[in-house]
Amino acid sequence: MPTNINAKDKSAFLAIVGRPNVGKSSLMNRLLGQKIAIVSSKPQTTRTRIMGVLTEDADQLVFLDTPGLLKPHDRLDEYMVRSVTSSVAGVDAALLVTEAGAEISPADHDLIAKFQEMKLPAVLCINKIDLLQNKTRLAPQISALSAEYNFSAVVPTSARTDAGIDELKAELKKLAQPGGHMFPDDTLTDQPERVLAGEFVREKMLRLLDKEVPHGVAVVVRSLKERTDNSCIDIEAEIYCERNSHKGIIIGKGGAMLKKIGTQARKDLERFYDMKVNLQLQVMVKPNWRNKEAALRSFGFDTKDLMN
Repeated sequence: MPTNINAKDKSAFLAIVGRPNVGKSSLMNRLLGQKIAIVSSKPQTTRTRIMGVLTEDADQLVFLDTPGLLKPHDRLDEYMVRSVTSSVAGVDAALLVTEAGAEISPADHDLIAKFQEMKLPAVLCINKIDLLQNKTRLAPQISALSAEYNFSAVVPTSARTDAGIDELKAELKKLAQPGGHMFPDDTLTDQPERVLAGEFVREKMLRLLDKEVPHGVAVVVRSLKERTDNSCIDIEAEIYCERNSHKGIIIGKGGAMLKKIGTQARKDLERFYDMKVNLQLQVMVKPNWRNKEAALRSFGFDTKDLMN
């Protein structure tokens, strides 16, 4: 139910969808003006559906940032795919994000088919235009995608440079419908503080570690407490990996890598909380956790999305 009934207020639930690594999370962070979703150059960075709320005057846009649509290889991947399809099924409109200069992917075709099935309004965002050397490639890409679906708008953007973000926001606001705001105007996200803190830690591992190690880690924040004098937040988190060899890589020689991960995550956390943070990390091994429903559930994944 809307929390703030005003005849002028409008809102829209919008799913941000697309194949992996096209910049969906970066776009949402830019639209919100606040980092709530982690970002890295590696695919499958986003694992769960993350809600972000933007309220500007009468308009409230509720974004659902979803994992990249991929071919599942384990139970975690299956969860991620179900998260995408269930998000599209329950929104007012969709924001399809593609990469500038890229061919139409199988994931794009699958998502567009879902739009057609549901007769879902959708905006096409062609992201990463700053990386496209030959801008003449945009026109045929827009034509090809527009031939697949009647998008309400097509907006080229760069989440990195902010290009096109205001134009994209304006087009998305056109999709908002009267009926009040669904959340209090100061709402930013539905993510619990512990989840956000764990994701900031995981982002640093994605950026600092190579090969398969980052995709086999999960972070669980066991304790997050603000001191009584409001001087600091104490956070205790456990990093789970699948192999002893991976544990050694995460910790690094003399604990150097773990210290680097913690230092970089702490800086992000202090910016987010605007307060000093004391972050303590511990590394543990849980073999093959990505294929174990009990482990997924204990790490905060809603495994009912895996049930047929």
